[in-house]
Amino acid sequence: MRIGVFSDVHGNRFALDAALNGIRESTVDSLVCLGDTIQGGPQPAETAERLQDLGCPVVMGNADAWLLNEQADTAEPTTVEQREVRAWTLSKLSSRDLDFIRGYRPTVEINIGGGQRLLCFHGSPHPFDDVLLPDTPKDRWDQLLGPFSPAIMAGGHTHTQQIRRVREGVFFNPGSIGVAYNQYLPEADFHTDAWAEYAILTWEKGRASLDFRRAHYDAEKLIRIIEASGRPHADRMIRNYQRPR
Repeated sequence: MRIGVFSDVHGNRFALDAALNGIRESTVDSLVCLGDTIQGGPQPAETAERLQDLGCPVVMGNADAWLLNEQADTAEPTTVEQREVRAWTLSKLSSRDLDFIRGYRPTVEINIGGGQRLLCFHGSPHPFDDVLLPDTPKDRWDQLLGPFSPAIMAGGHTHTQQIRRVREGVFFNPGSIGVAYNQYLPEADFHTDAWAEYAILTWEKGRASLDFRRAHYDAEKLIRIIEASGRPHADRMIRNYQRPR
């Protein structure tokens, strides 16, 4: 079985389509999305449409929950700019789109054969805004994910491709489709990378393999999409793509 795993699209269908082209070439059996699908990017309605066409299971992310309910608890403080983008995003979505998002699940479990399972979530199987990074202390990893060992576990949220053993289980993060960046860059050097990140998990004859992938796309084409979208504060998003790399 081969499963395409992706996360954190953030309303960037242009990047999602780039990743889907690569995934199709790999002939996967199924897809799963780990949340944060619509909020933030220049193509909210287009992204919702593409995800509905895919028909794959989608996990509820913190940005998805916040989009549906501005008062929802979130570990990340929101800014005036983010709230203005949220209002614009909602103005672009139909009632059908919102019902689709309300149908996202807290976790998704996939039986991949041989008694093994893939457990999918956003931050952790607990709150969707739990943060797990390579330098997160081991005790925190064990606390949040240890009880689910020996599952193969997939989570998003941090926009960081990584893999880690947790007790007898394995966790991986496929990175971000729509807003790929280096979590550890100094703020002065921050920029958004012009590629969509995803992963392909293969389970065959009791053996697992994992491929981390990047689908590069044309940043100038995306900038033109952002400019034409009418998204508030588009200039900041564009600057993040124009900074020297």
